[in-house]
Amino acid sequence: MSKPAVPVTLATPCCPPMAVQRVEAAVAVTLSGAFKALADPVRLQLMSMIASAPGGEVCVCDLTPAFEVSDSTISHHLKVLREAGLVDAERRASWVYYRPRPELMRQLSTLLSPDA
Repeated sequence: MSKPAVPVTLATPCCPPMAVQRVEAAVAVTLSGAFKALADPVRLQLMSMIASAPGGEVCVCDLTPAFEVSDSTISHHLKVLREAGLVDAERRASWVYYRPRPELMRQLSTLLSPDA
C-alpha cells in the first residue's frame, strides 16, 4: 500500500533550480510525489493529454479510448495524478473533466531548469 498523498499547497515559486541551490527537505517531499506520479508511462501520457487539451480541460470519455488498458486502470491513474496535485477534476452529470494545475507543473519545470 502506498503512503497517503502529501497535500500540495505550493502557491508561490517553490525554489530555485536545483542546479543553483539545494532543495529543502519539505519541498523535496512535496515535489517527489508529483515526479513519482509522472514516472509511469500511462500517467505521463495522460498528463500530456490533459495539459494539451483544447479549452484547458478534457473529459475522461476522451482519455479512455486512447489506451489499451481497462477503464478502472485509467481511473486509478487519474486518481494518482489528482492526489499528486497535478490535475483537478470536476464531475458534470455522468462524466468527469480534468484540467492541469499549471502552478505545480511550473514548479517542477523550474526545479529541473539547468539555467541560473
